[in-house]
Amino acid sequence: MSQSSPRRLQPAPSVTPGPRAKSGETPILAVEKLTLAFGGTVAFEAIDLSVQPGEIHAVIGPNGAGKSSLINAISGLYAPQSGSVSIGEARFTRIPAGRLAALGVARTFQNLALFNGLSVFDNVLSGLAGAQRAGLAAQWLGLPHARREAQVHRERAAEAIARLGIGEVAHRPVGTLPFGVQKRAELARALVARPRLLLLDEPMAGMTATEKAEMSRFIREAREDLGCAIVLIEHDIGVVMRLSDRVTVLDHGRRIAQGTPAEVQADPAVVAAYLGVEGDPESEAA
Repeated sequence: MSQSSPRRLQPAPSVTPGPRAKSGETPILAVEKLTLAFGGTVAFEAIDLSVQPGEIHAVIGPNGAGKSSLINAISGLYAPQSGSVSIGEARFTRIPAGRLAALGVARTFQNLALFNGLSVFDNVLSGLAGAQRAGLAAQWLGLPHARREAQVHRERAAEAIARLGIGEVAHRPVGTLPFGVQKRAELARALVARPRLLLLDEPMAGMTATEKAEMSRFIREAREDLGCAIVLIEHDIGVVMRLSDRVTVLDHGRRIAQGTPAEVQADPAVVAAYLGVEGDPESEAA
């Protein structure tokens, strides 16, 4: 880690904003006073967060700020002590993780959660498991409606794979492929269900600059083509400033700022808590 003088962010470049919410439109995601603790350790406390349809909303902060824990609570993997999470009109104190697909929510993980022995195609196809309507008996018997559904799902998996540019390796075991390709496969698995809300937990971690640029393009295209809202956790500040419509900043489990990238980087609380740390902010804010 560099011990040079603190680095500051350059002014945020102009970005093409996402679709603006219509007056009175219900947020696709609303987090209200959400609190999560593990024993005596508070991961985050009284977090409010609102994401509009079609918006790319980044969540950033130093190590231990509570970013990944927040995503895990939103997606039902962790049970918060208080507060609520709303997906559209549906409000929960804890979202049943098994209902994510039915609610139109998909996600990726900080650590890859792929089936290494299966092909890229089969991994992506597994993203439609929650969308199956034909029962096991119908599938085993090969009934017409089950065959039609299977064909539609295979076509959608092939489309998602093509969207991410990994068609040439579609039938190779995903565990044998380079890390950057595996990251694309995981994003394709999330996108195959055509979610209305996509939760991305450090989708560019461990990538080269070229791979990050490509992944940023895929994320923009997902928003533009599918119309989905995206919650993005990412430690590369340059990526966040170029890609996001709005940014929420966490520090020690509390929200300290929220606004456009330009507003956030000019906020004194953010400068003090995050941007003014010693070393490289891009490596500090995991």
